[in-house]
Amino acid sequence: MKDCAIRSARSDDAEAIADVHLDSRREAMPWLPVLHSREEGIAYFAGHVLIHEEVLVAEVNELVVGFIALEGDHVDHLYIAPSFQGRGIGDKLLALAKELRPGGLTLWTFQRNARARRFYEARGFVASEFNDGSRNVEREPDVRYVWLPNALPLF
Repeated sequence: MKDCAIRSARSDDAEAIADVHLDSRREAMPWLPVLHSREEGIAYFAGHVLIHEEVLVAEVNELVVGFIALEGDHVDHLYIAPSFQGRGIGDKLLALAKELRPGGLTLWTFQRNARARRFYEARGFVASEFNDGSRNVEREPDVRYVWLPNALPLF
């Protein structure tokens, strides 16, 4: 998307980031339990993610429409507002994360989130571990993905 700008997140982005997070999860994963209020989400992003992780936001016309949060070489969050999905914004954020972490990346996604799994697999991520949901607060089976830029194909 040409009119999409990416910049480092600021503390005053917490509300917009929380809204993208909540809206995206509600749209993409309606089966996922909602465990936190909007206010709790804002507090989490303001008081933890924006302080302890490297966060980049995608903006269209100065509106935050997506974000990625990196904790070391781990993609802790990658969400795009539902009305902006399918426009290459997630691809742009993930490509930048790969540039920032050229040694590789890891991430978790829910096993049932077929769209996210296709997205990551199409960009070179490989499933490396499956869990029964006991490791996440949603208690939803998940899968760990790894991107290693110099890895040899498995077949």
